[in-house]
Amino acid sequence: MACRGLILLSLIWSFGAPLELIADDSPAHPNVLLIMSDDLNTALSGFGHPQCKTPNLDRLARRGVSFHRMYCQFPVCGASRSSMMNGLYPYSTGDLKNTTIFRKYRPNAVTLPQLFLNNGYYVARVGKIYHMGIPQEVIDGTAIADDPQSWGETYNIQCGEQNLPGKKIQHSPGWKGSQTFQRVEATDGDLAMADGLAATKTIELMKKHRGEPFFIACGFVRPHVPLVAPESYFRIYPEPEMILPKVPVDDLEDLGQATRAYKTNESLQITTEQMPGILSAYYGCVSHMDFQVGRLLDALDELELKQKTLVVFTSDHGYHLGEHHKWQKQHLFEETTRVPFILSAPWLSEVHGESTQHMCELVDLYPTVSSLCHLSPPEYIQGESMVSILKDVETKSWTKDSVFSVSTREGASLRNGRYRYTEWARGAKGVELYDLKNDPGEFTNVAELAEYRSVREGLANQMKEKRKSASSALGPK
Repeated sequence: MACRGLILLSLIWSFGAPLELIADDSPAHPNVLLIMSDDLNTALSGFGHPQCKTPNLDRLARRGVSFHRMYCQFPVCGASRSSMMNGLYPYSTGDLKNTTIFRKYRPNAVTLPQLFLNNGYYVARVGKIYHMGIPQEVIDGTAIADDPQSWGETYNIQCGEQNLPGKKIQHSPGWKGSQTFQRVEATDGDLAMADGLAATKTIELMKKHRGEPFFIACGFVRPHVPLVAPESYFRIYPEPEMILPKVPVDDLEDLGQATRAYKTNESLQITTEQMPGILSAYYGCVSHMDFQVGRLLDALDELELKQKTLVVFTSDHGYHLGEHHKWQKQHLFEETTRVPFILSAPWLSEVHGESTQHMCELVDLYPTVSSLCHLSPPEYIQGESMVSILKDVETKSWTKDSVFSVSTREGASLRNGRYRYTEWARGAKGVELYDLKNDPGEFTNVAELAEYRSVREGLANQMKEKRKSASSALGPK
């Protein structure tokens, strides 16, 4: 099978390889290891976080490039993942909720892993890549909203989650629902956790298929709630030492009602006294997930796959941990739209260990990975290849100067180097404008101030044009 795959790949690349990287000293058939975390903001030590420790992701960053201004297109799991895997904005995938199946709107779309599958690669999914209902689908071992056309093989992870043995603490007792901040200090070790099981299966697949080109997507579920990890990880972050976000008391007073009351301290009944426990539990789960990344990197080394494997790490969206008196996702501030992103192409070693401040979007993942592997993506995708940044992190050839994110409650946000402009229901339910030079925390909405009138009008026009281009009827329907 491996021999037939290589013959097919050779024929395909002889006629269809993009020219962008042909001259580079890259492997003829690079492997791809795509690692995705769930509900992870930029709480990485390598991204400047003062408390959360991620030594293995920092190790990956030394092997590649860190993108410090990478933004998601929808701060909720399902819609963001559909957008990323299709290289299309959510308006074009038709996925504007957490449970929408994009094939309903684009039955003939070719996703990123599907492109590799069509070109002779071994392609597999382990864990959560498309939307899954966490924690119940991990408990059940299902992936109801998965896209079967994307994969050659799939492996669902089954684990007890909050039902695992161990000390249980509810950090948001006043909030009733399935997404509360419950901590589980599990008595079992790493390998018995959902992410430990996912890493073990991924390593097994890399070992089994190391003789043929592979695209393996490993989806971790932490730090998505419930906050489950071995007890030792929580001890790293003593609650009395947690640094709480500094937020003006009246921070939400200048927002429209569509977003003012959504998932706030008040609506979720989260008190200041409960916040250190939530941060400690979240960071503990991040460190647990980071350990699994280290296992994957070790396996690449041990299997002698490091030099021919492209490694990508990212999250589906950011996450609020009390900033703006808000929690979790579906907001349109910096903390929920910005994501960690690290890309390691071993053959582009001159930029290893460097970071870039260029503004990029998760829709740019598709054309970048396909180009690095000498495959031509569909012409209709809306992302842009970031290969030029991987050669020079300060390149002048990268011209994208704004990013676009949408959310529930008809929210849409345009962010450039100086401003963030947000509309709710096309402005009918609120408009926000933040001057990031003078207000990097996005605390003061200046949309109604006369001195910002021309800025607001200009960004409103850009938003109108971006809505059009992001919802173009491109490609297969």
